[in-house]
Amino acid sequence: MIPFVPIAVVITGPDKQILWVNDDFYQISGYHFEEAVSRKPGEILQGPKSEREAITRIRKALNERVSIMDVVTNYHKDGTSFPCRVIIHPIFNTRNELTNFIGFEIDNDKLQEDQDLDPILKLGERYRTSSLKKVDEIKMFTRLKTLVETEELYRDPNLTAKRVAERLGTNIKYLSQVVNNVSGQNFQRFVNTYKVAAAKKALRSDSLENLTQFGIALQCGFKNKSTFYKVFKEFTGLTPREFIQMN
Repeated sequence: MIPFVPIAVVITGPDKQILWVNDDFYQISGYHFEEAVSRKPGEILQGPKSEREAITRIRKALNERVSIMDVVTNYHKDGTSFPCRVIIHPIFNTRNELTNFIGFEIDNDKLQEDQDLDPILKLGERYRTSSLKKVDEIKMFTRLKTLVETEELYRDPNLTAKRVAERLGTNIKYLSQVVNNVSGQNFQRFVNTYKVAAAKKALRSDSLENLTQFGIALQCGFKNKSTFYKVFKEFTGLTPREFIQMN
């Protein structure tokens, strides 16, 4: 039955580069959100057995900005192939300008009867009608990531959602909603992912020759040693010392 069939949802820009994927995308393809973003679906999902005819039909529909449903052999990250039912809709703004594509991918082997496609097609229409809101959230999230990464805001131990919201020209409530809806995290955990990633990189490098573990923690935006140890273990399952010993 359909409720038990993973349905990958992919939203791209008009340039067909991925902006967002749901959790089922990982289950179906093996690619995490971070691995898929900014790449084109065909780059990571198609391979030697992908039918040229189906790819040509899909490309033609995208170029003509019309919806399409087709089946093409896709590839999991581990190299195994599977028949993928693909449903793609173009998204237009109020000025009838193409802004995005939204696609749905289902392992065709999991579909037993044609009638099982009806709920998926209806799901596609529901996503399509509500997708402009989702696209706006993704655009805001993209701006947030760019700001945090380029200016390394996570290194500021006093960083607040209020300050970031002001930089982005929005409010705390909407920013928190965007982070939660797109990444599945609250704002603080989102920032902590960057802090921990920076700490892991420093702990693997030669930084320890010049800095203590706490010195690295301060550089990465942690206020104190206890918070650093708690957050680091929460994300990695290891204490900083255990992480060093394993790397």
